[in-house]
Amino acid sequence: MKKLLACLALAAAAFTGLAPAAMAQDAASAPAVTASDTAAPVAPAAAPAASAPAEAASAAAAPAPVPNKGDTTWMMVSTLLVILMTVPGLALFYGGLVRSKNMLSVLMQVMVTFSLILVLWALYGYSLAFTEGNKFVGGFDRLFMKGIWDNAAGTFANAATFSKGVVIPEIVFAAFQATFAGITCCLIVGAFAERIKFSAVLLFMVLWFTFSYAPIAHMVWFWMGPDAYTAAGVVDEMNGKAGLIWQWGALDFAGGTVVHINAAVAGIVGAFMVGKRIGYGKEAFTPHSLTLTMVGASLLWVGWFGFNAGSALEANGFAALAFINTLFATAAAVLAWCVGEALLKGKASMLGAASGAVAGLVAITPAAGNVGIGGALVIGLIAGFACLWGVSGLKKLLGADDSLDVFGVHGVGGIVGALLTGVFNSPSLGGPSLVGDWVTASMVTADAYSIGSQVLTQLKAVVLTIVWSGVVSVIAFKIVDLVIGLRVSEEEEREGLDISSHGETAYHK
Repeated sequence: MKKLLACLALAAAAFTGLAPAAMAQDAASAPAVTASDTAAPVAPAAAPAASAPAEAASAAAAPAPVPNKGDTTWMMVSTLLVILMTVPGLALFYGGLVRSKNMLSVLMQVMVTFSLILVLWALYGYSLAFTEGNKFVGGFDRLFMKGIWDNAAGTFANAATFSKGVVIPEIVFAAFQATFAGITCCLIVGAFAERIKFSAVLLFMVLWFTFSYAPIAHMVWFWMGPDAYTAAGVVDEMNGKAGLIWQWGALDFAGGTVVHINAAVAGIVGAFMVGKRIGYGKEAFTPHSLTLTMVGASLLWVGWFGFNAGSALEANGFAALAFINTLFATAAAVLAWCVGEALLKGKASMLGAASGAVAGLVAITPAAGNVGIGGALVIGLIAGFACLWGVSGLKKLLGADDSLDVFGVHGVGGIVGALLTGVFNSPSLGGPSLVGDWVTASMVTADAYSIGSQVLTQLKAVVLTIVWSGVVSVIAFKIVDLVIGLRVSEEEEREGLDISSHGETAYHK
């Protein structure tokens, strides 16, 4: 716990003594790898591995792997799809949900936040998340993206995938991960929409991205890559260089903890600390354009195929599994939300259907390449009902003005998906199981897989993410409040942030 708090403060000690770079994303955060233990398909980082002299000589003689053009193309397309999710997808989804006088403010907060995080990612975020450092945060080997071009080889450096000897250009991997960082921060703005200062949003995002997103991405997704596991004798050493949550063996294919729970906790903290909108609970805050919200939700669904299937880092069977699971789980969640709404209110709404789609997308994110199709359908159904409760019953219990239900959908959906990943990853329930041994790439059998143990590991990852993001968010919001203030004046809020913050209006009469 002391180390956790030390990293939250970003103590100098957490960033010193860092070794050379090695990058990885876990498209399915894998369990701690030992010669006999389990580990899941994740996006590894190309890293030199220690081995016996004979193996070293053999490796030296082997030609360096060359990126496959199909994998490279798929990853670039996936990166574009995630951008589509954010701008315009998320922007329109959020924009349609607020009142017309705040439409442009939400669009601005999403677009400018996304741009800000991309720049920070290039400067230092990528290095902190995906290079070798300690179990909490990476180092500075890719500061300002240095080393992406390999001067010695006269070509771009490579990043590993989940398969031994298969690589993609590191520059593509870095771009793909940049979009994840960007959309995660953009998700947060929905929780305190319609009353926060634009400058406060940006300063908060700088702090939260630095001290919450980058460390959690490192803890969940960084490991040394499959090519590092050359022999049983190096397994413990390679495991020890991975992020903390990776070492625990938690599964997170595309960001249940890193993206959704992480952002949702920051959002609910912000909703409490910024305070409720003027008239909340007394006036009707109806969405000004459910048509735009529907368009945004549809773009999110389309873009999410890049988000989830792209996290396989290869154009292969795991990408296809993530693709079809994203299709079916989302559809199941739409139906579940509509049924739940009809039972509770007598009618199913368009807003409910769109919200159900997002709930299913959120819940399947950590499970996308980790569960079978049947498991995906069950996860979608459960998420639809759970998130409906999250935006109604839970929201009332919390008492916070979470404007666009960030916690109710992304928090609840992310937790449901993370925990159920541990259940339906089991081969006995149609899941692909885990890679039991990265040295031989052998899978865990059904009789060796423990659902209870894996769910407990998933729960640990969820709890750590909640605590880490919560503490960082409280500190970051407090700093912003002290420096520039969090909230616009009452007069500006009543006038609308479009005019008061940006001098524009979305609609002219």
